[in-house]
Amino acid sequence: MEESLRGAVAARRAEMIGWTRAMIRVPTLNPPGEHYREICELIAGWLAPMGFDCRFIRAEGTPGDSARYPRWNLLARREGARPGPTVHFNGHIDVVEVGHGWTHDPFGGDLVGGRVYGRGACDMKGGIAAALAAVAALLEVCPDLPGAIEVSATADEETGGYGGVAYLAERGVFSRVDHVIIPEPLNKDRVCLGHRGVWWAELETLGRIAHGSMPFLGDCAARHMGAVLAEMEESLYPTLAARRTAMPVVPPAARASTLNINSIHGGQAEPEPGFDGLPSPVVPDSCRMVIDRRFLAEEELGAVKAEFRETVERARARRPFDYRLRDVLEVLPSMADREGPVVRALSGAVREVLGRDPDYVVSPGTYDQKHIDRIGKLRDCVAYGPGILDLAHQPDEYVEVEDMLDSALVMALALERLLRPGLEAGGGDRGPGEGA
Repeated sequence: MEESLRGAVAARRAEMIGWTRAMIRVPTLNPPGEHYREICELIAGWLAPMGFDCRFIRAEGTPGDSARYPRWNLLARREGARPGPTVHFNGHIDVVEVGHGWTHDPFGGDLVGGRVYGRGACDMKGGIAAALAAVAALLEVCPDLPGAIEVSATADEETGGYGGVAYLAERGVFSRVDHVIIPEPLNKDRVCLGHRGVWWAELETLGRIAHGSMPFLGDCAARHMGAVLAEMEESLYPTLAARRTAMPVVPPAARASTLNINSIHGGQAEPEPGFDGLPSPVVPDSCRMVIDRRFLAEEELGAVKAEFRETVERARARRPFDYRLRDVLEVLPSMADREGPVVRALSGAVREVLGRDPDYVVSPGTYDQKHIDRIGKLRDCVAYGPGILDLAHQPDEYVEVEDMLDSALVMALALERLLRPGLEAGGGDRGPGEGA
């Protein structure tokens, strides 16, 4: 079987490269969420001739959805020759901003030296192309497989996935699915079991406005925020750095709890571009900070929040002030069973294709597995795909053609094992959705 599939995948080399380049040339920037319908129709045009029934689903009412920027998703399904399990490939279609420092056209899809360059090449249009090649190759070699194959191309993963996988999960799409593979760029010799948790929050310290020449008549909110920052440096950061998780998070530094300050805004608003006037002399009565707290499976979300609030209270003990603390985003940690069917199928395929055992890793950040697990209640879901994780969101982002081919073969072999009775267990673990 491996040799037949290897030949079928290799025969699709040019087609897979063409799919990747074509997707890169659709600039699906998020925010704001551009060209989603266009790329969904492009992918559907490749799947329909393989026998897939394709549906376009707009996530109306989700964050960012509007008449100008509708949140479109593609859900494609192909029924097998007889009943059996359903295997679902999910890939996100959105890409982040371009940034600076490129030597290739970010939306050109340049093919140079065995690499395809462009924004989204690695994260994750190359992965989508590899999954499509895997499906096409397997259907050629084994056209009468049991069960069903699904492919989804979904919106907004880069901004939380609420207009994409979360929307589909809320509508029961994953209730009829047994196994999910998300071809995120985690390196072709790794199986990613899950991710850490995240809590985003906004802290606003409050003061009283006054003339800048008489600050003693006001109450400076920026100084209050400074007290919070000082307390974070003194007590919170050392505490977080000392914690370690048993989850195999990569890179190793991410096995500790982390906290990032996303932004701080205080006082007067930034002037409009081109304005060259002077600021007015006022004491700021508000200062806002957005934090990004990544927490471990061994930590409880309520305790994470309480710990930060206690840090703020210690700062208040030094200099009294009022404040507001607002939740922005919450995601619990998620980790699939290493002995589950999808992990076993992919691991065996990696051994056959690459000749070595895979590394089992956990992502430092979150991706759409969170919604499949927490909302869809489907635990047998992992990330596996081509591309080097460190290249994601970088200038001159690229994906290696050979990595796409190897990953496509791994996914084709795993797909065949998951669909054929006796080669892998048929049903996924529909546990309660709690993190490992």
